[in-house]
Amino acid sequence: MNDWFVKNLGDAMLAFEAQAELESVLVSARAEAGNPENMAAFIRHESDGGLHCEVKVYLSPACDSVADTCNATPCAKPSPEGLGMLLGSDEAWQSLFPEFSG
Repeated sequence: MNDWFVKNLGDAMLAFEAQAELESVLVSARAEAGNPENMAAFIRHESDGGLHCEVKVYLSPACDSVADTCNATPCAKPSPEGLGMLLGSDEAWQSLFPEFSG
C-alpha cells in the first residue's frame, strides 16, 4: 500500500538547502496540526550504485498535505533500517515502526 511519501532531495553533497526548506515546511505544518505523534519525517542516504548517494526524505501518511506541497511521490512504507528522524517524536518510531522499536 502506497500511503507514505518520498521526496528525493538529490545528491547528498548538494541537498542541504532543499533539506532545510523542507524541514521548515514540515515544522510549520506539524505545529499547525497540533504536533501529532504520527506526523513524522525520516531521512536516509541511499545509493543505486552511482558515484554519489541521494538524500531521500520519507513522510508518514499524516504528512499528506506537506507531500502535496513539496511534490513528494507516494511510496510504500520504508524499511526502518538506516532511517534517521528528521522531524517527529520518539513515539513516532513506536507507532509507525512497531516491528522495529520492540
